[in-house]
Amino acid sequence: QVQLVESGGGLVQAGGSMRLSCAASGRTFSSYAMGWFRQAPGKEREFVAAISWSGGSTYYADSVKGRFTIFRNNAKNTVYLRMNSLKPEDTAVYYCAASKGGISIATMRKGDWGQGTQVTVSS
Repeated sequence: QVQLVESGGGLVQAGGSMRLSCAASGRTFSSYAMGWFRQAPGKEREFVAAISWSGGSTYYADSVKGRFTIFRNNAKNTVYLRMNSLKPEDTAVYYCAASKGGISIATMRKGDWGQGTQVTVSS
């Protein structure tokens, strides 16, 4: 099990950029696939992006493909989400997830979660 702490959220104008960070505790971070999910008010939590333990494989939701980039630094036990060309519909609480079982969305949903960080995009 890992403890996850997200940071970097806030308020940004549409078209702007933001970088989220997720710091993990523990010495086995490099063995975990990591992902980002988000939840807007009144909606279910949805997948945003995922990255394999080595960083060699990444996956994105269609809604963010080409605008968001997930990357990780295993030496710093941190995974990041770089968000460009932000839209008001990107407004949500963003959650970091860790999975030892693989990079699939279903597996990641059963993994460890952070407390979330709010991202608000104004029009």
